Amino acid sequence: MQQKLLQHRLANGLVILGERMPWLESVAFTFMLPGGTCREPNDRAGLAGLTLELSQRGAGSLSSRDVVERLDFLGVERSSHVSTFYTTMSMAAMASVLKPTLEIAASILLEPHFPESELEEARQSALLELASIEDDPAQKCFKELKQLRFGELFGRSSLGSEEGLEAIELEDCIRFHSQFCKPNGSVLALAGNFDWDEVVQTLESLFSTWSGATDTEPGPVVPYRGAVHLPHESQQTHIALAYDAVPYNHPEYYRGRGIVGILSDGMSSRLFTEVREKRGLVYAVSASSHSLKNCGSVLCYAGTTSNRAQETLEVTVDTIRALANGIDKDELSRLKSRVQTSLVMEQESSSSRSSQIAYDWMYLGRVPSRQEVLDEIHALTCESLLKHFQEHPPHGWTLVTIGPEALEFSHAVST
Repeated sequence: MQQKLLQHRLANGLVILGERMPWLESVAFTFMLPGGTCREPNDRAGLAGLTLELSQRGAGSLSSRDVVERLDFLGVERSSHVSTFYTTMSMAAMASVLKPTLEIAASILLEPHFPESELEEARQSALLELASIEDDPAQKCFKELKQLRFGELFGRSSLGSEEGLEAIELEDCIRFHSQFCKPNGSVLALAGNFDWDEVVQTLESLFSTWSGATDTEPGPVVPYRGAVHLPHESQQTHIALAYDAVPYNHPEYYRGRGIVGILSDGMSSRLFTEVREKRGLVYAVSASSHSLKNCGSVLCYAGTTSNRAQETLEVTVDTIRALANGIDKDELSRLKSRVQTSLVMEQESSSSRSSQIAYDWMYLGRVPSRQEVLDEIHALTCESLLKHFQEHPPHGWTLVTIGPEALEFSHAVST
């Protein structure tokens, strides 16, 4: 079905994007605002997440309980999170209740209460979530990898730090919201069954008093190359590995993403087959693409027993490098089938589509259609993937391990 991206910019700079999916009975919208973790003061790590949590505890004429009860009454599914560059808030509901749902979202953005009586509860909840990572070495390993690779500013966890969370005061949250909850530099993306003219009219009314822009843009990301070991007495070793790749806005991104798909999408992937099935080295192994605007990386994880950790690291790296020997047609066929299935499923999810539209706009400055993405995937060949891998070979390695002993890894310093 032919897609058409609808676009409107309010006088205050807020970009509104829409894609109608009239075969659905639902509609979803996603706000992305420039209040990510890289905007936090160094001594207030966790401020973005705590600000987001408190901003939803009462707004406009609604108390904290009223917000929850009203959204539940309307049948609204909602989610919110903080990433490196952005704060995101999403809601999805039946098309018939879009207007009152937008009204509540507008109140949260424009008139949050920030109740002082709930600050400590929100802080303790954040501290508990942060502490839970200590019981999950795999998650901790990835957290440490991102912080090492992307630095204090761009590798900061959305969970923050114990010191940062303890130092946050209510005025910090209010100030952060005031600085970065601005229309100019933000986007609202809708997908589903809606009337575009009515949506624009509603948003013009709701956000007529909202103004301002974020003053500064964060600088470029420069990834770190090296290896760090975190001692932990255990019979297991957790390995988190990263290397350079093209970022999301690169012309050859889909070739790079195709390489990662060959490595790790599904139980027929290279890593699963070579590292787990053939050698039985791990209980978990994976790879994924990760982009921070100008900086692209492939992030890998392997969980294994400590006595086989060194072999696991070597086989994982060798499996990645072995892609230079060629890619099988069956591997490519499976990859294309998985992507096609994903795109078909997205056609039935207004939430997924609204999130993708907002993400694309922020990172690309435009929104590729599903057909454009499908054409990119159809154009992939074994030869084009191999050529991309040869032109962009794995290099710039970063390694984090958690376990009883450090591993030998010359790639971290030699490439």
